[in-house]
Amino acid sequence: MTKQYLIGVDLGTSATKAAIYRADGSLVAVASREVPIYTPRPGIVEQENDDFYRTAAETVKTCLQQSGIDPREVAAIAFDSQMAGIGTVDEDFKPATRFDSWLDMRCQPYIEEMNRIGGERVTQLTGCAPTCDHGPKILWWMHEHPQDFKRIAKFVTPSGYVAGKIAGLKADQAFMDYTFIHFSGFADSRACRWSDELCRMFGMDAEKLPHIVSPWDVIGEVKEAAAADFGLAAGTPVVAGCGDTAANALGAGMVRPGMLFDNAGTAAILAACTDQFVADLDNRALLNMHSVIPGLYNPLAYIAGGGLALRWFRDQFYNTHQGQSLPADEDIYAQMCTAAQAIPAGADGLFFSPHLGGRICPSDGQMRGAWLGFSWGHTQAHFFRAILEGVAFEYAYYLDILKRLIPGLALIETRATGGGAKSDVWNQIKADVLNVPYQHLPHSEFGTWGCAMLAGKATGVFGDLVETALAFSRPVGAPVAPRPDAVQVYQPLVGRYIEMEASLHDLFHRLA
Repeated sequence: MTKQYLIGVDLGTSATKAAIYRADGSLVAVASREVPIYTPRPGIVEQENDDFYRTAAETVKTCLQQSGIDPREVAAIAFDSQMAGIGTVDEDFKPATRFDSWLDMRCQPYIEEMNRIGGERVTQLTGCAPTCDHGPKILWWMHEHPQDFKRIAKFVTPSGYVAGKIAGLKADQAFMDYTFIHFSGFADSRACRWSDELCRMFGMDAEKLPHIVSPWDVIGEVKEAAAADFGLAAGTPVVAGCGDTAANALGAGMVRPGMLFDNAGTAAILAACTDQFVADLDNRALLNMHSVIPGLYNPLAYIAGGGLALRWFRDQFYNTHQGQSLPADEDIYAQMCTAAQAIPAGADGLFFSPHLGGRICPSDGQMRGAWLGFSWGHTQAHFFRAILEGVAFEYAYYLDILKRLIPGLALIETRATGGGAKSDVWNQIKADVLNVPYQHLPHSEFGTWGCAMLAGKATGVFGDLVETALAFSRPVGAPVAPRPDAVQVYQPLVGRYIEMEASLHDLFHRLA
C-alpha cells in the first residue's frame, strides 16, 4: 500500500491543531481542540501533559474520520509545540508535575539568579539570555520543590511528551530536538549538546535533561494503545518534530539567509534567517534559535501580547464605537484598520508601548503598556494606528540589534503568518517601518505543514528540506513594498521609540 499521507500536529498554548497532507502538499483535513489552562492562584499558569496528548489524539482521529483515508496510508506523524515552558516525566514516562507554562512567572527570582551567577555565559553558550524559560523554571523546581524534583526523571517539552507517549518511550529515551535548546539555560547551542560548564555552574544534574535529536529523527513508532487513541495504524513512524516557531518558519519557507519571518499572532514574533550564530550580550533582547535547516539560525525576539493588544483595544474601546454596539457579524478588525489607514504615518506624534504584561525581550517584568503624546486632536483611529506602529517599532528595535551583530546581513523579504498577516494595512506599516517588502503566502497552515514536511523528510517522501520548503511556499501576487516617503517619516521615529522605551523602563522601575 502506498503511504502518501503525512500528519502534522501543532501543540499550542490554548489549542491543539492537527492536519493531514498529501505528498503534493495539498491539505486533506484539519481539526482543532482547545487545551485547558489552569490558574490555581494569581501568577500561576499550568497545563497538563496529558491534555496535550488527549487533544492530539482527538484532532488526529477527527482528521482521519473526516478524510476517510486508510490509516495504513499514513507515512508518518510529527509534532511541534510551544517552546519556553517545560514539563516533566518520571521513570515510567508519566507526568511527574504539571506543565510549567511560559506564561507562569514563578521563576522570576531564578531568572535574576541565573543572571547574577552567569547571565553572560548563559547568553554566550545558549544564544539566549536568562528569561522565563526552561533554565529558571528547572531551578525553581530544584530549590522550591526538592521532593518533586527528586521524582523528575527528565524534563520534556509538550511535543517530546506526546511523541514519546505515543511511541511508548521510557524516561531514558526522552528527547528534545535542537530547535528548543536555546531556551534550556544549559546548552552549548552551537555544538548541539548539553553544557557541562553551565550544569556545574547552577548545580544542575545533567541526567535529568533529555537526549538532543534532529527534528526529522524517527524516535519510535505508534504503539497499539496509542493507535486506538489516535485512530492510526500501529507501527506508523513517529518523528521528533520541533518547536512551533521553527515549524512555522519552515512551513512559511524561511530557509534562506536574509529572509524575515513575522508570526503576527497572540505573541508578535519577528525572526531572521542567518548563517551565523550570534549572542546578544549587550541588549539581551534577541534569542538565537536553531533553524530546522542545519547550519542556519533564526535570531528572534517577541512581544508576549502583540496581537493580543489589538483584541484588547477592540473589546475595551471599539466594540461600542461612538456609543453604538456593532453587529456581531461585522469584521471589526477591518473597520479598525480602515480607520487607521486614514491617519498619517506617525499617528500625529502618538506613540504606543506594547508591553501590557511586561517586556519579554529583554526580560523586564516591571514594564507595562503606555500611550504617549496624545492631545485633544487625537481620535480613536489615531490610538489604534499607534498600536499597529508600536509593534512595528519594536520589530525595528530587534532589527537594529541584529544589523549591529551581523553588519553585512542583507534583508530580502518578510514572510508573515498568523491572524495579523491578513491585514494589508498592518503589513504596509511594517514594510514601511522596517524598509523590507512583505510577501503574501499561498496558504494559511504553516506549523502543521512544517511538521508534515519533517514527517516526509524522515520517511523519504521529501528530499532536500530547503527546496521542498521553497517549492511549497512561493509567494503569490505583488509584495507589499516599502513606500519611500513613509520610510523617511518612520526612520527618525524608530529612534524616538527606542528612547521612549528606555525612559518607560526607568519610570516603571521607580514606580515599582
